[in-house]
Amino acid sequence: MSDLSDLYQEVILDHNKRPRNFHALERPSHAAEGYNPLCGDRLKLFVNVEGDVITEVGFQGSGCAISKASASLMTDAIKGRTVEEAQQLFQRFHRMVTTPPDRPVEDMGKLSVLAGVREFPVRVKCASLAWHTLKAALDKKELTSTE
Repeated sequence: MSDLSDLYQEVILDHNKRPRNFHALERPSHAAEGYNPLCGDRLKLFVNVEGDVITEVGFQGSGCAISKASASLMTDAIKGRTVEEAQQLFQRFHRMVTTPPDRPVEDMGKLSVLAGVREFPVRVKCASLAWHTLKAALDKKELTSTE
């Protein structure tokens, strides 16, 4: 199990150091800002939706490694999906990071690297900030917080 934990840690550190989609979009159809007052993480998310498909996504901001890695992994995961699929993915991700650590969770592919945050409840908000910001952007709300 420690080899798997090491691999997960490497993936999180890689996405923190070299975040994917770390840029603003010029004219996003949806955007929102998220804030985690507990950790100080700040995130601005930009999304382009054409029809019902997320065609482009980017983010900017600052925060801990988990927050930035989660945003990077999320942007990769939602690109090319429908809005409904992204909303369902939000629900699945939220369930994964809030399930008690002694219970099994659904395999979510690359996103599963963040399942370990459930062992550290204060880090759940770091991992879920990008996802709550996505939900706010898709709901046309400009601001959201993990509180």
